[in-house]
Amino acid sequence: MLELLRRGLTEEGHTVLCAVDGDQAWLELREQEFDVVILDVMLPKMSGFELALRMRTEKKFTPVLILTAKDSVPDIVQGLDLGADDYMTKPFSFNELLLRLRAVKRRASACQPPRLQVADLWLDPMTHEVSRAGEAISLTRTEYNLLERLMSNAGRVVPRDTLMLSVWGRKPEIEDNTLDAFMRLLRHKIDNHGRERLIRTVRGVGYIMRPEG
Repeated sequence: MLELLRRGLTEEGHTVLCAVDGDQAWLELREQEFDVVILDVMLPKMSGFELALRMRTEKKFTPVLILTAKDSVPDIVQGLDLGADDYMTKPFSFNELLLRLRAVKRRASACQPPRLQVADLWLDPMTHEVSRAGEAISLTRTEYNLLERLMSNAGRVVPRDTLMLSVWGRKPEIEDNTLDAFMRLLRHKIDNHGRERLIRTVRGVGYIMRPEG
C-alpha cells in the first residue's frame, strides 16, 4: 500500500517521502517541512494516534490526513480530537484521496499559525524565519526549536526538563550542560549587540522569555 501511494502521488506531481514506522516519521517531521502528512494509525514503534498528538503538542501544524482501516466511530473521533484534519478509511478511492488532500491543504493555508512576537523579536512558525528589529537572524534547527518553545510560553518559566524533552526527546546522552551550551549560543544571536535582554535564566528551574521592566 505504501509503495502504491508513493507511486500514485508521484505521478500526480507530488514529491513524496515515506516512513515505515512512527519513530522514523517523527524524525523526518522534525528535520523537514511538509505540505501534508498522510498518516496510518497502526504504525510500528509509535502509532499514528501517538504521532498526531506529538505533532500538535510540539506545535507542528503540518496538516494531517489519517488513512486507516480503523473505521469505528470512536477511532474516527479520537483521530480528529488528536488534531487530524481529515480521516479516511480503507478501502478507499485514490481520486477521493486526491480531492481530500487538496481540501486539507486549502484549509491549512487559510488557518496558518500566527507569528510569535516578544518585544521586537519575531518568529514565523510557517517559514521558520526569525528577525529582531527587522534584522534577520540565522538559527540552527536546535536553536530554532528552543526559541520557538520559549516564545510560545512568553512570560512563563519553561522548565529545563521540558525544554530538553521537546528538543531532543528521551536521549540519555543529552545532559544539562548540553542545554546550557545551546542556550548560550541562542542568547548570543538574540540578545547581542547591546539589545534588550529577552532570555532569562530562572536558577535551578529553567528559562523564561520576557522583556525587561
